[in-house]
Amino acid sequence: MTEATYSIAELSREFDITPRTIRYYEDQGLLSPKRLGLQRVYTKRDRTRLKLTLRGKRLGLSLAEIRDLIDMYDTARDESSQLTRFLDVLGARRALLEQQREDIAAVLSEVCGLEEQCRRLLQGRSGAKRHPPRRAA
Repeated sequence: MTEATYSIAELSREFDITPRTIRYYEDQGLLSPKRLGLQRVYTKRDRTRLKLTLRGKRLGLSLAEIRDLIDMYDTARDESSQLTRFLDVLGARRALLEQQREDIAAVLSEVCGLEEQCRRLLQGRSGAKRHPPRRAA
């Protein structure tokens, strides 16, 4: 029985990414398709690595972090070292996201304060006389 293979076009459609993105991930060492002449032939392993790469990107991990985690899976006798490393990476990512959330909350608070200040200034001016002040003769 032969192993399932995929073309670059099939993977592009399945994961809604461009062939250029797939070639870039190949250049970065995340994928290693076989070649039949000039055509790339991706295995089930490549498809899984691509899926994990895209998941890592959604989590905000760098390609280097993703590659390290995936490579650990390929070489590990058990998954505990990979899972421990993944927990470390996720913890660092969570801490960064929480800091960004705090920063965003602070900026939103400042924006709300400035909006309110502008509204008060506008209300103060709308209550003033609408005619320009008279000049002394």
